[in-house]
Amino acid sequence: MKAATRGVVGGIAAAMMLGAGALVAGIVEDRFDHVEHAKLFPTCEGCHSGAAAGDFATTYPSAESCATCHDGTIEERVTWTPPTRPGGNNLRFTHPEHILEVAGEHGADSALACAACHIREGQPWMTVVRASGRRCLACHEIAGRHYDAPDLACATCHVPLAQATALPADRIREFETPTSHQAPGFGLDGHGKLAETADGGVAASCATCHAREFCTSCHVNAPETRAIQALGADPRSLVHEASLEEPPSHERADFLETHQRDLRADASACQTCHTQESCLACHVGQPKVARQLHAAGPGRGAGAGTVRRRPPSHALDFSRAHAEPARSAPGTCATCHLVTTCLDCHRPNPADGQSVTSAPTGSPGRGYHPPAFLTRHPAAAYAQETECADCHNPATFCQTCHAQAGLRAVGQLTAGFHDAKQFFLVGHGQAARQSLESCTSCHVESDCLNCHSAVAGRGFRPHGPGFDPDRLRRKNPNMCTACHGTAIPRN
Repeated sequence: MKAATRGVVGGIAAAMMLGAGALVAGIVEDRFDHVEHAKLFPTCEGCHSGAAAGDFATTYPSAESCATCHDGTIEERVTWTPPTRPGGNNLRFTHPEHILEVAGEHGADSALACAACHIREGQPWMTVVRASGRRCLACHEIAGRHYDAPDLACATCHVPLAQATALPADRIREFETPTSHQAPGFGLDGHGKLAETADGGVAASCATCHAREFCTSCHVNAPETRAIQALGADPRSLVHEASLEEPPSHERADFLETHQRDLRADASACQTCHTQESCLACHVGQPKVARQLHAAGPGRGAGAGTVRRRPPSHALDFSRAHAEPARSAPGTCATCHLVTTCLDCHRPNPADGQSVTSAPTGSPGRGYHPPAFLTRHPAAAYAQETECADCHNPATFCQTCHAQAGLRAVGQLTAGFHDAKQFFLVGHGQAARQSLESCTSCHVESDCLNCHSAVAGRGFRPHGPGFDPDRLRRKNPNMCTACHGTAIPRN
């Protein structure tokens, strides 16, 4: 016996591993000299009796059986410990199934059955080689290289990755990229269509190499995508890295101007790569635009990072000329800016009520309102051109000035500020509903209750046509108690 036989694990050992994907091709070299033992073992079952039955415990010869000859007298001793469990793989192969199939073609001969995979055609008995993937493809009539095989053929030999629990992550990392994945159109749009089956499942070809975590690393909409949820969970799939690619639509010159329209037209396209946080990185003043997207959370990809860029209209000197665009189209500014952004520079100074504090840099800030705004501020406040309360406290700021100027009510239903408009009292309800903030500059709740109260006063009904008391009660019942106390009527 040759010295090379001391480590008796060979190609036959590597080729006859049994379990949840029985064939392991290409793990170790054949270090057992089968040819040297050809006359001693006329059949394969002499050493590998359990292979045909699928019994892993008797698939390999025991150390004691080798010691029958290798006792140190007849032959030198060898060190041999048979494997105790199957090796890791993702193959559907089982010896019993394939031996029966070969036996059906060549007769019930174990030697012929084993030779079909483990001896090259035309070679003598016991010139054993490991079973190869090329031989599997040829037997199953699949032409071409292993990774050139059609996607539909994957399930012929392989189980899903999530079921191949013993397959080491290093082996998964060595998987090559199939030729089909390099075809034009496979990327952003094509792979999803190929992955989902007609019944909402996932294609077996995808499940062979991938698990849910791999898809989730990119897909924000993973919980809503049936094909992804049909994949088994297996963190080993992350040994293959995936990265988001910018679609061609994002490279258009007008993409910034049209992307909201695209979102409204087909939100599903955006939901794949973007979270709500993607929108809010820019649209800080318009949280509603993000409602069609999913919020970041467990089971979702992190999504594409969004970088807030300066619009072309915001040239380097834009801060000096921004007032006019802001007044003419405040909604455009609100897309990216909050009121607090303006207040960093345009915050009134409570010391004098009109000047502004310094800008964050320490340089003097410019007032928010244009010159002579005081003369038209009633109309601006009434029309709610901006939210006065963002900067001012109406209960103190407005009343201080109005009281000094005599622009205030001096009694119930008596002459005062509203004398400029005859019969104002008759239409004051509409004015109050349109701009209650203007009323509270001078009036408090008790002024209204002198007339509009369910328990006292003149009993005028304060509610407009179509008023729904149940809805208001559900929304804010405290408002009802101002007039009704605890006896809030129902509709």
